[in-house]
Amino acid sequence: MRDQEAESRTDGARPSEGTAVKQITRVRIDPMSLADIPRVRDIEQEAFAVPWPKDAYRAEIEENQVACYIVARDDEDRIAGFAGMWIIFDEAHVTTIAVERGRRGQRIGERLMLALIDRSLERGARWMTLEVRPSNAVALALYRKFGFRDVALRKRYYSDNGEDAVVMWSGNLRETESQGCLEAARREFGS
Repeated sequence: MRDQEAESRTDGARPSEGTAVKQITRVRIDPMSLADIPRVRDIEQEAFAVPWPKDAYRAEIEENQVACYIVARDDEDRIAGFAGMWIIFDEAHVTTIAVERGRRGQRIGERLMLALIDRSLERGARWMTLEVRPSNAVALALYRKFGFRDVALRKRYYSDNGEDAVVMWSGNLRETESQGCLEAARREFGS
């Protein structure tokens, strides 16, 4: 999976003195449409060393029946982030998640992750998996907040620099522990 570095602060730490605190942005989560692709690609190009091929999102939206791609829109209807996954039988595989550079640290990544989990449950998934760079401490913290655990390492997974990938799996999303974690996240966002 592709996850950008320094997407959002999830460790609960306070910014150092003199550092501006970013306001938490309220966003609406919508299905990604073909009209959204140019803005998604702009965010993708600033977030990832190796963007997907030009027609990848169009193919995911129009042709991939197991795909689910979403965008986070702010109050001005501007796309601030996006995410996607494939749902196959009872497993959801997160394929990408990114937030606009100037919007990171506003918990938009958390909103996107919660929306992916909710949509995976709606489609019958019991488990979720993803890959993440071991160097991406912010993303690792985000996924762990949602109950994902490290289960394996894929050697030289990332083509841009040969970095390994940490393979993470959620617990059973339908069990009490996972549901409690999700309900707490929903309460935080008032959803």
